[in-house]
Amino acid sequence: MFDHTSRISRLQDLMGETGIDAVLLTAGADMPYFSGYSAMPLERITAFVVGREEDPTLFVPRLEAPRVAKGNFEIVAWGETDDPIGLVVKRLGSSSTVAVGETMWSSFLLDFQSRMGGVEWSVASDLTRELRMRKEPGEIDRLRRAAEATDRVLARIPSEVQFAGRAQSAVAADFARMTVEEGHDRSWFTIIASGPDSASPHHETGSRQIEEGDMVVCDFGGIIDGYCSDVTRTFVVGAPTPKQQEVHDIVVSANVAGRAAIAPGVSCQEIDAAARRVIEDGGYGRYFIHRTGHGIGLEGHEHPYIVEGNDLALEAGMTFSVEPGVYIPGEFGVRVEDIVACGRESVDDLNRADRSLVEVG
Repeated sequence: MFDHTSRISRLQDLMGETGIDAVLLTAGADMPYFSGYSAMPLERITAFVVGREEDPTLFVPRLEAPRVAKGNFEIVAWGETDDPIGLVVKRLGSSSTVAVGETMWSSFLLDFQSRMGGVEWSVASDLTRELRMRKEPGEIDRLRRAAEATDRVLARIPSEVQFAGRAQSAVAADFARMTVEEGHDRSWFTIIASGPDSASPHHETGSRQIEEGDMVVCDFGGIIDGYCSDVTRTFVVGAPTPKQQEVHDIVVSANVAGRAAIAPGVSCQEIDAAARRVIEDGGYGRYFIHRTGHGIGLEGHEHPYIVEGNDLALEAGMTFSVEPGVYIPGEFGVRVEDIVACGRESVDDLNRADRSLVEVG
């Protein structure tokens, strides 16, 4: 269990430092981080209100109240004929500066704004990310378990999954099933991109039949105890061509260089530069078309982002992906992604699965 009371206290300290009177969170990852309760993202609003000094209050639809475990907050269960926005507005009182969760529905925010004239609104993630991107040991333990589970899936793939002659969607179903079999509570996404489709980084897995000679980018992840996994390996159906092998070797070297550069005090953009330099030196720089990585935790993509222009210095406990890639339109793509933590001195690899180009049938 996590110490949600301590998290609330640290959030209130940040509110005091930045002049925020209240933080207003609805369904999304911030709410369980501070309360332990995951709300359903429905038209019935669930709202978690944190004042600068008062104990928090959770406003929840009465039919969902039985799902709420007792926590460090007051529970206000509202009924179908109640005015929940009005109840929250009353709780916010004379707050003149309110920070709202970035996943709040626009219809809710517009309603709050129409009823609370003169309030200065801001995005709560400016505060919450300062806490969430610095992971506690228990969070890193869950992320490690999730990464290890995906490593076990990858170890099974060459001997258990047939690629050639099958639709991408069929192979994706195998990955999703194994993700759960290896310990995840559920699979949260699977990308299987073969042949020319592999040159699209976020290809939508479809009905294309995988063929002999295809490069196949396999990007997948699941959820364990609320925390995400996310890993990518690229396979080849049959023997690779010299160009396929060359590109894969360059991407693996970029992955190694990015991870090797990780240490407290190193900026996020320096990690991006270390990986990108290898691909540029290999002659494929114009085909590396995305950032090197993203933070991971309760969400698959969160702060910190490993990208040029982000001069945030890494600290021990920050967790993120290192995922360089090369995408040659009309031909093929390659991506090799691992989840890592910044340790006290250097990188802590959460994923350790084989990074070589594995031939599959």
